Amino acid sequence: MIEARNLKQHFRIRSDYTIHAVDDVSFRIREGEIMALVGETGCGKSTTARTLAGIYRPTGGEIFYQGARVPDKKDPFRMRKKMQTKIQMIFQDSGAALNPRMSIRQIMLEPVKISRRIRDREMLENRLREILKETGLDESILSKKPGELSGGQRQRVAIGRSLLMEPRLIIADEPIASLDISIQAQIVMLFKKLQQEKRFSFLFIAHDLSMVRFLSDTTGVMKNGKLVEMAPTKELFENPQHPYTQSLLSAIHIPDPLEERKRRLIEYEEPQSLGEGWKELSACHCVRI
Repeated sequence: MIEARNLKQHFRIRSDYTIHAVDDVSFRIREGEIMALVGETGCGKSTTARTLAGIYRPTGGEIFYQGARVPDKKDPFRMRKKMQTKIQMIFQDSGAALNPRMSIRQIMLEPVKISRRIRDREMLENRLREILKETGLDESILSKKPGELSGGQRQRVAIGRSLLMEPRLIIADEPIASLDISIQAQIVMLFKKLQQEKRFSFLFIAHDLSMVRFLSDTTGVMKNGKLVEMAPTKELFENPQHPYTQSLLSAIHIPDPLEERKRRLIEYEEPQSLGEGWKELSACHCVRI
């Protein structure tokens, strides 16, 4: 579906100082797969997501979409336009992502009208009603502004807007971080339901490891702009190999007080270098050494 090879995203702050936000990151998201990226704040998760979505032009490395290099040197505009219709991004702060001056109807239909994806007005209205039903929203919100909705409703609008484009890949950058706990669970369940129904590929950026374990098929762990471990989610949680992954997972709380007392937090002592090589432990489980 989409693949990053040795992806780099550097930001030059001064003539003598450059931030290596993403440094030599490689992974592949397959058709219909849910992949999660986890790690502490500032590790490069969101920058990786924005680079894949085409918001940032990569400093180095390559991105391939359905086998074709992006941008395509022969016809960069055609490839970029194709990606924009097939890859949609959902941001953490839905309040900032939705124009406060526009109605919900205008917000949801704007990308479809720009791309001219559905030109028949009646067909577009029918599709809009279908999406509202799928995302658990009432038609009465269409005349409202984003400020009149709750955080959960705004995030559902953002999800619905992305689905109207019928994407093959949805990138969600910490979409539940700013929501209440009860609403977080509802949004994650909605993602799960929609992905199972529509079979789109999904990149889920998150801090909440319990949500990641529930939702994703594959999980990548990032530290200081590098991927340190990548594995099927079940295997990663049961058998973490990198010291940083072990430290992250040891911080997950267990609701059983007796079991919680037996556990200890694993401290991570950061080395001078994270290492440049990969060790393949199994077909899909790799760790940086």
